[in-house]
Amino acid sequence: MHKDPTVTLAADAAGLQQAAALLRAGALVAFPTETVYGLGADARNGAAVAAVYAAKGRPSFNPLIVHVPDVAAARELTVWNDAASVLARAFWPGPLTLVLPLKQGHGLASLITAGLDTVAIRVPAHPAARALLQTFGGPVAAPSANPSGRISPTRASHVLAGLDGRIAAVLDDGPCAVGLESTIVGFDPAPLLLRAGGVPAEAVSSILGQPLASPGGDTITSPGQIASHYAPGAPVRLNATRPRPGEVMLGFGDIPGDLTLSATGDLQEAAATLFDHLHALDATGRPIAVAPVPEHGLGEAINDRLRRAAAPR
Repeated sequence: MHKDPTVTLAADAAGLQQAAALLRAGALVAFPTETVYGLGADARNGAAVAAVYAAKGRPSFNPLIVHVPDVAAARELTVWNDAASVLARAFWPGPLTLVLPLKQGHGLASLITAGLDTVAIRVPAHPAARALLQTFGGPVAAPSANPSGRISPTRASHVLAGLDGRIAAVLDDGPCAVGLESTIVGFDPAPLLLRAGGVPAEAVSSILGQPLASPGGDTITSPGQIASHYAPGAPVRLNATRPRPGEVMLGFGDIPGDLTLSATGDLQEAAATLFDHLHALDATGRPIAVAPVPEHGLGEAINDRLRRAAAPR
């Protein structure tokens, strides 16, 4: 994790160039959007995305919203439908997030989507956010820039109060105008209101000419809603010290495996490789044995995802 004091950057040309360079280097940069300050990382860099969870503390692998500069960039990453196009024309740039299927070859880190085949994406309206995205030239994952469970930050001072020393920099461009997280809309296939936010649900319904559905009790709209969520095709056995005959092994620390989350026991590395390794081992078609992972820090979230992978289904 970042150890040096967090640098405050002005939202001018020099500050934007420095912020973009830090993102390219895999560092974390908080930046203003019209909703709240986001904690930005290169969405294609698994280690950088894992560092977001570590910086926020007590993380859970819920999907992160990916920020892009325009609709064209969003279409490069996702598969669109007519309703998404209507909503993007009406509300982008702005505080609306769309959950859409990932396009083949999207290049996003698997930790972004928590193993799902969809991604939450939006085009922010804040001038500094848009300028940073253009200068950086790639997708930026950004949950709210605050420790987990704390009040969302609407000023750079709020970010520093919670994350000073944990992140490389904060791009300061004053208070956020909306101060409320984005509205999230998914499709199943009818439009669903997944989170109320900066765009009123009534406005979304009006544009679409139909009411937004609410996720039903059995409808899975995001990770964490059922015990068995990331479900490989084969059984998963946890806290294994060695594989049984016929199993493939996912190692950690001193316990080796066919693939290893982190040979050095680094939980941040383990978080960054978790979903990729599960996908690779699942492709073998053999049962998966998983070495014990400590139940602290990022390990808490890693174990949560592993328990869901191993749950009866």
